[in-house]
Amino acid sequence: MDRSSERADEEIKIPGARTAIVTGAASGIGLAVVELLARNGVEVALNHLLDDTRGTVEVARLQAEGLSLFSAPGDVSDSNDAEKMMSSAIQRLKRLDYLVNNAGTAATSTPIPLGESDRLDEAFWSTILSTNLVASFRCVRAAAAALKESGGAVVNTASIGGLDSAGSSIAYSASKAALINLTKNLARALSLRVRVNAVAPGYVESPWTSAWPAEKREAFIRASLLERACTPVDVAEVIVFLCTRGAMITGQTIVVDGGFMLGR
Repeated sequence: MDRSSERADEEIKIPGARTAIVTGAASGIGLAVVELLARNGVEVALNHLLDDTRGTVEVARLQAEGLSLFSAPGDVSDSNDAEKMMSSAIQRLKRLDYLVNNAGTAATSTPIPLGESDRLDEAFWSTILSTNLVASFRCVRAAAAALKESGGAVVNTASIGGLDSAGSSIAYSASKAALINLTKNLARALSLRVRVNAVAPGYVESPWTSAWPAEKREAFIRASLLERACTPVDVAEVIVFLCTRGAMITGQTIVVDGGFMLGR
């Protein structure tokens, strides 16, 4: 039986009182990270867009279960909004141990084939880069002092599109490749006090991929060595590990794709 939907209840034994900010956490991987951390004693600021009611609904659901978390609305693709959200969340948390930069966008409802690059106009590139790349830097910059004080950790959500995969578009893959490079350089910049790593998910069952044609989703599953799609919890487990364990892991990108990139 597939227990992927149940594993958020498992005990991780995170030592001491810990706090976290998770961006882009109204659904999917971000929400799974919030839930896994909160169920294991971490106080979490759940970031979501102000007009995304899913965020407030999920916060209410988890608070009703007695978990310690709160809503931290804000658009991290906007420099002023990102700084205000981070400052307010850190002030409320009183410290910061973990920052998960999960906010991201494909800026398209379905993947854009490589041969259709004329669809990638300036506005498309701007949206992709501001959200998928610069937002992570903005949030780390705003959190650096608090993370250094706690000896904390940062995890960025990249993608196999940033390694050697077409991704949802040329722009998306380029943004994730840059994020992987940023992860390495932030690890250097914050060394001694803060670890910085990334995860690179492959095909994940999510609200976005649910709109893909069934044959495309099935093709990804058939091509993976484990012959199933990743769930948000599969990726969240690795993110939480990189936050709470792996004391000697920094500057790395962990692929979570069920063996898709290895091929058959």
